[in-house]
Amino acid sequence: MTHIVFNAADAEVLKKAMELDESLLGDVVEIKDDYAVGPVIDIYETYGYQSRRNWWQEVLENSPYTGQLDILDDKLTVHNLCNKLKEDSNLQVWIWMGQNAHDVCGYYWLMSQLGAFQGQVFVLYMNNLPFINEKGGIFYPAYLYEIQPKEFLKAKKLARPITLSEFEVDPDEWKRIGLENGLVRVLEGGKKIVSKDAGFFDKEIKAFIQNDPQKLPKMLQQVANKSKLKISDVFMVWRMREMEKAGIVAFKGDWAKGWKDMEVMLNNTAAIEQVSAE
Repeated sequence: MTHIVFNAADAEVLKKAMELDESLLGDVVEIKDDYAVGPVIDIYETYGYQSRRNWWQEVLENSPYTGQLDILDDKLTVHNLCNKLKEDSNLQVWIWMGQNAHDVCGYYWLMSQLGAFQGQVFVLYMNNLPFINEKGGIFYPAYLYEIQPKEFLKAKKLARPITLSEFEVDPDEWKRIGLENGLVRVLEGGKKIVSKDAGFFDKEIKAFIQNDPQKLPKMLQQVANKSKLKISDVFMVWRMREMEKAGIVAFKGDWAKGWKDMEVMLNNTAAIEQVSAE
């Protein structure tokens, strides 16, 4: 058995679940790219793949993750997976999917390449399903890593083969999403993904930026702790740099030295100039 997940934290909790239930034992493979953001039009073609790679190079510039682009190779991961499926017709692949745009977009990207293996590929979608948290309360997880390892014993019962109909319809849905050419994709329920423009989250990001300078890592940590936003820190920084170009946000520091000493604040220059003129 081979398990597919879309977050490193998902892989860790799934491995812990395997220690409790040997029937889950198998390889755990992570799809590392975040297909909920960035261009995905013609992504299986060389130029579409390169367009996405160029976008990521821009987004990752001067970030702590700059070197990760060279080791992020989901294409090779799928190539190796397909070879394993060809070599072993009894191999089952379980795709674990939380109720969030990151996982669902990853599912669309992946399954569209596995149509030749219908019957071997299974999906487990945590769609509006209740689980028990550490305090004994009921909750509805958006991400797999929010589920306790022992609760995976219940979750495994959700495994079902991806149907022939889904292998026909879902790749068309993914192609439609790509043609919309939005840079942000959000989940509206079920597996319905809706494309949005690049600045879709800007208002929520801006709400955490103060008039006075604050360290960029501290600001990002506040968003992680207090916001319901489920987007990566590197995407947020890219959006803030775009807002800087628009005169909305200001930065202090040297980007070449990384994020550590960068400071971010609202750009109130225009407002100050207006008051002074009056």
